[in-house]
Amino acid sequence: MRSKKTAPVKDNRNTELYDALALMERERGIPVEFMLSQIQKAIVSACKNTYGGNEDVLINMDPDTGIFEVYLNKIVVEEVEDKNREIALDEARKIRSNAMLEERVGIKLDPKDFGRIAVQVARNIIRQGIRDGEKGQALAEYQSKLKEIVTATVEQVDPKTGNATLRLGKSIAVLPKNEQINGEVLVEGQQIKVYILDIKTGGKEPRALISRTHPDLVKRLFESEVPEIFDGIVEIKSISREAGSRTKIAVFSKDENVDAVGACIGPRGQRVGTIVDVLGGEKVDIVEYSDDPVKFVSAALSPAEVVKVDVDANAERICKATVPDSQLSLAIGNKGQNVRLAAKLTGWKIDIRPESGFFGEDEDETENVKAEETTEENAATKAENTVAETVEENIAEAENAEAENAEENIAEAENAEAETDGDNTDGEE
Repeated sequence: MRSKKTAPVKDNRNTELYDALALMERERGIPVEFMLSQIQKAIVSACKNTYGGNEDVLINMDPDTGIFEVYLNKIVVEEVEDKNREIALDEARKIRSNAMLEERVGIKLDPKDFGRIAVQVARNIIRQGIRDGEKGQALAEYQSKLKEIVTATVEQVDPKTGNATLRLGKSIAVLPKNEQINGEVLVEGQQIKVYILDIKTGGKEPRALISRTHPDLVKRLFESEVPEIFDGIVEIKSISREAGSRTKIAVFSKDENVDAVGACIGPRGQRVGTIVDVLGGEKVDIVEYSDDPVKFVSAALSPAEVVKVDVDANAERICKATVPDSQLSLAIGNKGQNVRLAAKLTGWKIDIRPESGFFGEDEDETENVKAEETTEENAATKAENTVAETVEENIAEAENAEAENAEENIAEAENAEAETDGDNTDGEE
């Protein structure tokens, strides 16, 4: 009769080990394969400490079958000089009947036979492996979310500093007070969205630098809420933000048939309304981007109306925006916030002036005009005087020349008359 093949019997101790590793993978996210490699490293270290530096070890571990075997390889010799590395031929043939000299024979070990120091070293290696595994998992989790928005749960808020401890998946991160939205009150158990700025790996474990005030938080929110932005039909050109108060965002549509501003607002303001709720009621101004600085600056100053924008040709990126007198305070905003955000959004320095002009500004312009007119009049008078002097000089020269000619004619007439009188006298004689 053929003997039936029986499956290898699992060692209960080994089964418990593999079950513990599987549980660790589920709870802490450390892969079983990683922990098996750390255990193997610990066994090699234990053998090295127990058997005089011999680390020629064969380890066979299989979670599926429950196998956990350790073999220490020794060289077959006739006369043993180093019992930690060598084995006699007759002893070797008890393990493997066809063993030959100079061959390596694996001697099965029981980890319980390791010395106390070796066990302690192995235990430390496994613990360090667990810490490294958790560190690697945290780093991988952070790197996958770098420059992205994640949903975190508030676990604790320090009453002194105001810093909040958040749980991001299986990791912990701290949200500093200066990275929280101004006026926002966080409570334990609350879920909030944060933006992962950077990852620091210098300490014992990686740290995620998170923020709720960064402008890119708003950018990522619009990308998630507006399909046109996600698909690339609408592009976010620039963002300026004062967290907790107001944000301005400039958008542009590559498709002439798509209204970029309307797409971001959504039906009945649903899309932008969702973003405002996430930001705790922060106001969001959506404007249309334009390559024309006049149009762009005018849009950026919303909700104020702009009459005109004059670009200073003699200065770099400086312009003057004229608004109705009734819109002046709205254009400037509370403590200059509106014009400040508009300047950041456009990259232009914006000077706001009312339509009626500032006090004394018209007088200065009038004085300048009068000064110019006076200068022109003086120049004209000077030119007229110069022409008059030239004319007088010409007249004087003409009169002098005429007088000289007259005197010469009189002299010639007198001489001719004298000569005639002389001729008459000679005839009478």
